[in-house]
Amino acid sequence: MTPYEIIWTAASIGGGLAFAAMLITRTDRGSAVTAGGLCALFAAYTAVQIGQEGVVGFYTNHTQDLTGVQVWWDLLMCALIALFFMAPRARAQGMNVTLWALLVGATASIGLLAMAARLFWLENSAQRTPEAGAAAA
Repeated sequence: MTPYEIIWTAASIGGGLAFAAMLITRTDRGSAVTAGGLCALFAAYTAVQIGQEGVVGFYTNHTQDLTGVQVWWDLLMCALIALFFMAPRARAQGMNVTLWALLVGATASIGLLAMAARLFWLENSAQRTPEAGAAAA
């Protein structure tokens, strides 16, 4: 296996385990620590990728063939769906959804994970202390 195939396989296994954990776990609260940790890990990986291949690699990857364009559309739709579900909860916690949406637009999953971490932290804080629900993001 090439290093890229190893990274792809590791991510597939990790994603599969995370998917299974979400199906098995019966909680109504998200984990700010998990979302924040995933955000940090993916941001670090992305920084390495940009450092080695540059920002132009994103454009090249998503415009070289129909598969690249399909992956781009899929990324856009996933980000929009996530924002669609997160925005009302974020507004309810006093978060500035416009600024968070701009971060998501610029960084995709990194911004979504950061937004989820902040949202989960605010929701969990509000459940511990009712007056914390009015805290702004």
